[in-house]
Amino acid sequence: MHTERSLTRLDRVFARLDREPERPALLDVPTMSRHRLALLAGALVFYGAIVWAVVVTSWLVRLDWQVMFFRPYQQWPQIHAFVDYYVVLGQRGPTAVMVAAWLGWRSWRQHTLRPLLALGSSLLLLNITVGAAKLGMGRLGPHYATVIGSNEMWRGGDIFPSGHTANAVVTWGILAYLASTPRARRWLSAISAVTSLGVGMSTVYLGTHWLSDVVLGWTAGLLVLLALPWTEPLITRAETWLLGLRDGWLARRRRPRPAPARRPAVTPALLTGHDADREGAPACEPAASARNRTPVHLAPGPHTPRSERTPVTPAGSRRPPHTERHARGAAPAPRHHLSGG
Repeated sequence: MHTERSLTRLDRVFARLDREPERPALLDVPTMSRHRLALLAGALVFYGAIVWAVVVTSWLVRLDWQVMFFRPYQQWPQIHAFVDYYVVLGQRGPTAVMVAAWLGWRSWRQHTLRPLLALGSSLLLLNITVGAAKLGMGRLGPHYATVIGSNEMWRGGDIFPSGHTANAVVTWGILAYLASTPRARRWLSAISAVTSLGVGMSTVYLGTHWLSDVVLGWTAGLLVLLALPWTEPLITRAETWLLGLRDGWLARRRRPRPAPARRPAVTPALLTGHDADREGAPACEPAASARNRTPVHLAPGPHTPRSERTPVTPAGSRRPPHTERHARGAAPAPRHHLSGG
C-alpha cells in the first residue's frame, strides 16, 4: 500500500523559496481609498499641531526638558549596551540594505520590480520631506541646547523631526505595505510599529532627540506610507520601461551572428589575343560559370607550319662563368710547375 508523505515545515519553507513560473496575475496593490485619505488628513493635522506646539513653546517643550533632565541613560544604565545596538534598526544604511535584500528576492521570485521600486520611492519621498523639515526648522538637540526651557528652533540644528524614527517607520512599514495577504499585512504592521516605537524611545533614552522629535518622526514616516499609493502609476511605468530595456538587451545577446560571406572560388578564363594584350593578365571568373560556358577558341589568323618557323637560339651561355674554364677549341694555358731546389 502506497502512502504519500505529508509535507513538513521544512518542505513548505523550501517550496516558498522556489521561484514562481510566471508573474502572479493579481498582485494586491494598495489604492488611495477613502479610509486611507482620512488617515492621511488626520496625520497631516497632527503633524501641524506638533510643529505648532513646539514653535509656541507650549507644554510639549516643557515635557521635553523634563525628560532630558531625567536622563534615562543614567536611570537604567544596565540596558545601555543593548540600546546602542537596537537603535541601529533606525539607521538608513543598514536597514535599507537588509530590507532591499528581502525585497530583491521577492522581485526575483515574482518576476516583478515593484517591491524594489516601491522601496526606492518611499526612501526618496522620506529624504525629501524629512530633510526639508529638518533644515527648515533648524532645531538643536538636547546635547547642544543653549537656553533652558527654550524650543531651540532656527539655530542651525537638524534634529526635528527624528530621522531615525521616521526611517524605521518607512523601512519596516514598507514590508507591511507590500504584503501579499491581509494576514501577513496585519502581522507585519504590528511588528514594524513595535520596532519603530522602540527605535524612537531608544533615541530619547540616549539623549540624542527630544521627545517631540520622536513623535513628529513617527508622524512623518506614517505620512510617507499613507501617500505611497499615489506613486503606484509612476512605479508601473518605470517597471515597464526597465523590463523593456532588459528584454531588448537579452534579445540582442541571443540573436545569432550572421556567418561571414564566402568568396566564390575563381578560375582563370581563356582570353582572346586582343583581351590578353589589353589587360596584360588573365581574367578570373567563378568556377561554376567557367564550367558551364562553352570553351573560348583563339581568334582566326595566319597559320604557318612548324618547318617554316625560324628557330630561335638563346643568346649567351646558361652556365655561370668560371675562371679556370677556357673556351672550346682554344689551347689550354701552360701550367708552371714549381720544383724544389
